Amino acid sequence: MSFQTHGVGEDFREPLASPGLPPNERDAFLDPPRASYLHSGTETPTSRDSVFSGNNSMPLLPASTKAEADFGNDLPRNASTPKRRRIILGAAALGVLAVVVLAVVLPVYFTVIKPRNDSTLVADSSGSGDAGSGSVGSGSGNPASPSGATSGGDGSKVVTEDGSEFTYQNKFEGFWVADPKDPFNNNARPNSWTPPLNASWNWETDRIFGVNLGGLFVIEPFITPSFFEKYPGAIDEWTLSEAMAADTGSGGLNQLEQHYDTFITEEDIAQIAGAGLNWIRLPIPFWAIETWPGEPFLAKTSWKYILRILGWCRKYGLRVNLDLHTIPGSQNGYNHSGKFGQVNFMNGVMGIANAQRALDYIRIIAEFIAQEQYTDVVQMFGIVNEALIGTIGQDEITSFYLQAYNIIRGTTGVGEGKGPYISIHDGFAGLGAWSHFLRGADRFVLDTHPYLAFGGGPNDDPIATGLGADAGGIWPQKACETWGPGINNSRSAFGITVAGEFSNGYNDCGLFLKGVPGSHTYGGDCSLFQDASNWNETLKAGVKAFALASMDAMQNWFFWTWKIGNSTANNRVESPLWSYKLGLELGFIPDDPREATGACAAVGVDQPWDGTFQSWMTGGAGAGDIPASSTSQYGQWPPTAINGVPAASMQFLPTYTPTGTVATLPPPTFTGAAKTVSVGNGWFDSGDTAGAPTTIPGCTYPNAWDAQEAEIPATICGSGAAAVITPTPPARR
Repeated sequence: MSFQTHGVGEDFREPLASPGLPPNERDAFLDPPRASYLHSGTETPTSRDSVFSGNNSMPLLPASTKAEADFGNDLPRNASTPKRRRIILGAAALGVLAVVVLAVVLPVYFTVIKPRNDSTLVADSSGSGDAGSGSVGSGSGNPASPSGATSGGDGSKVVTEDGSEFTYQNKFEGFWVADPKDPFNNNARPNSWTPPLNASWNWETDRIFGVNLGGLFVIEPFITPSFFEKYPGAIDEWTLSEAMAADTGSGGLNQLEQHYDTFITEEDIAQIAGAGLNWIRLPIPFWAIETWPGEPFLAKTSWKYILRILGWCRKYGLRVNLDLHTIPGSQNGYNHSGKFGQVNFMNGVMGIANAQRALDYIRIIAEFIAQEQYTDVVQMFGIVNEALIGTIGQDEITSFYLQAYNIIRGTTGVGEGKGPYISIHDGFAGLGAWSHFLRGADRFVLDTHPYLAFGGGPNDDPIATGLGADAGGIWPQKACETWGPGINNSRSAFGITVAGEFSNGYNDCGLFLKGVPGSHTYGGDCSLFQDASNWNETLKAGVKAFALASMDAMQNWFFWTWKIGNSTANNRVESPLWSYKLGLELGFIPDDPREATGACAAVGVDQPWDGTFQSWMTGGAGAGDIPASSTSQYGQWPPTAINGVPAASMQFLPTYTPTGTVATLPPPTFTGAAKTVSVGNGWFDSGDTAGAPTTIPGCTYPNAWDAQEAEIPATICGSGAAAVITPTPPARR
């Protein structure tokens, strides 16, 4: 994506050109992303000693407690007789025992029992309630722990599904929970400052410290460069899938399933929790559900691995923002939409037909995550990633969002705790453009993707300018001034606003970062920024200072991305500014994200947000009460016009009929559960019986991904246009 950088106080990026250029002009618009083990340095002053140690079969006192340090040193000097010594030692032992009991009981009460006072799930005699048998760290019968424990903290051993082991490292009092008797147990928490999954998230006081799992289920060239080095003709997942399918000697499309299985492991999820993070943004493709004829993607394969990620996030207490990253026909023409080139969603001849499919996939995902087994884990649903508003139009996309909202809230009901928050991207229109969006709607989140790398400038001001307060040059202040005020204003005007993606990429250096082959506008030598093993401490300090300022300015954020795969040519990460994991290993990402607090004030930009959200913004009073003026303006579906189609021709556009079979998502299966566990059936609302969109017999359709030059039909084919269903506005349930 190529973007224009705005001045201080303005929004972050806007497209410079529309996609769909001829191949010989492609390089000018090749699109970057919206775009080891944990560092073992000294703990920051804000970190806390864990209450867990060893294999965590029992919570333990911190090693430096006064009782341990001074035991036996404070006896009276005349207490030297054996009898007196026995009495005093016995009393001291009882005192230590009392301290131990308190150390066990109080953490359990405040981290497990208290948050669940309003829950109907309680520990039972079989040990299948809270954290196994009722105490964090106790219980047995868990094959994923050498000791059989159903939970553990720092230093505990974890056995993965393939039999390998790793040591859980978490210095922030986080603990995992894995009880085979209760696989939907939501007692885990990643750190001391984050509520357990089964406790409420407070959007005014709790902060998202998140990371994306980019490149896992939606393939991008710079995240998995080895694929695109192996298949040099590929530029996106569409062409990569075609090349893989033809390469039967290497396993064909099964190479993608191998990638799903190995690129992100359980240990990665454990490391994310151990790094002080508390949310994951998980991009997923629509072809996890199905593909239609002509689409080369690996269909209906990634879902079981998506479920595995959700299970691991549950185990380590991480909340999930599930993001639908690809849309039929492409919502932006970028390679991470599935196919580089045209925008055929809500734009052009197939714009409405592709939108019908998209609404159905949103419905299918919403039905699954609205099930009680997933509401505590998947607390946010991003319904369209980076829709290109400059091409689609804001009124047009708002009409689509209102339809999606009615579908989702018609399934979940309206009000706090009724299904996930709904995340929409700002579409590069600027945060201020959304301040009056569907006011009164129940729990929308505005997602913005602030990057400095793609403004088209050289960005060659030095970042390796010193250590301490001198680190980072102009870049920390630029991050604070450019992003902080806009996000603060949006939180007051729109409501919850998050940075769904950002990175350390202040310049655009990185292998395949701007597509394949890609070109850079950075005014210096990109080779330095493609090999972090050559960075000195000053460069690392500068990058870290930029990261801290970015985090402080955004307040609620998801770094893009957790992991970058090695290139084949050099066997190293060649886009290190975009890898959180590598940053932890090499020291240019903070070990504790709370270290970012005050980073903007330190460079003279003091901008804390101390406001409050209006009740309806977080599902309270007034949620769902959208003014009639908004519903009348945006409620007509399909809209009366979309870009690329004259208003008079809208009735003739190809559409689908809702008479197909719905492709529901299957629930997981569990083995070894000692009690009957309801896994759901993938469909929360049994009253939702509408069919899925399908082609109308006898009608012809242009290529849904290449319809910009297609002719608009002169007549209505069948009852397509009349068959488009407008969902009923939701009510509280």
